[in-house]
Amino acid sequence: MKYLKRKIDVDLLEWKNDESRKPLILRGARQVGKSSAVRELGKKFDNFLEINFENKDNAGAKRIFERHSDPRFICDELSAIYETSITAGQTLLFLDEIQSCPDAISSLRYFYEQMPELHVIAAGSLLEFALQEIPSYAVGRVRSMYMYPFSFEEFLQAMERNILLEKLNMATPQNPLSEEIHKKFTELFLRFVVIGGILTCLTIKIC
Repeated sequence: MKYLKRKIDVDLLEWKNDESRKPLILRGARQVGKSSAVRELGKKFDNFLEINFENKDNAGAKRIFERHSDPRFICDELSAIYETSITAGQTLLFLDEIQSCPDAISSLRYFYEQMPELHVIAAGSLLEFALQEIPSYAVGRVRSMYMYPFSFEEFLQAMERNILLEKLNMATPQNPLSEEIHKKFTELFLRFVVIGGILTCLTIKIC
């Protein structure tokens, strides 16, 4: 399936290239594309290891996080289990549905303190509840990003309506869209809603 570019891709790439980066927690509701966005970023690394803690096949990985806090030992064990090299600067370690493994959440602070050169991203759709149970798990030691549902602007980009997207971004109350272009946007917006877009006039400029 073709990956549809998302606004957050730019932020993820900046995080990747930031020499002072921290482990990243990607938040957002279910089915907004968090895992897909991280997998797309993973293509920019030599190695990519994804561990979904809701998958029973990854029970062994969960036990490793429950029993150990040393990130280097954890990486050595994971590397052997999944037969994937985990090398700083070359590997993206993706811990998905991390709320199912509170010890993995706690381990993020140790990755920052003891292995900051490794790219680590955690994600989960029920993270807010898990983080309430660990109120000071990694204050100042992790970075958070929030991913929103597929937007109308992203829809236009996916449809390769780049000229219209540019028009939309340039529109202001002082420089409104013409009636003809507004009609065009209305037609496209209705199509966007029908195929599953989230109707929220607060996030687009044509309402």
